[in-house]
Amino acid sequence: MSSVDPKDALPNPMPISVLDSVNTDAETLARRFVRVTQRQPNGLVAFEFSVGWPDMSVELVLPEEQFNEFCLKNKVEFLTNAVGEKLGDQSHDEY
Repeated sequence: MSSVDPKDALPNPMPISVLDSVNTDAETLARRFVRVTQRQPNGLVAFEFSVGWPDMSVELVLPEEQFNEFCLKNKVEFLTNAVGEKLGDQSHDEY
């Protein structure tokens, strides 16, 4: 009787979901988006950063100099607050 080592077993296939239809081509994944949410008096910049899709982001805070370097290195596209409102975020003032 032959037994299969668990580490050699294939995982169960994931069910088909909405994510299966998400566009994950190289051109989409190469796009980087930034939306500044706050500039603090101490020089920190709070912003949302996303890869591929502007509606899926993480919130980050960097000193202004590092923020500028980050944006240049990632070749970001800056989003406006109007775009943020369309994405469902209306909690930030105009900057």
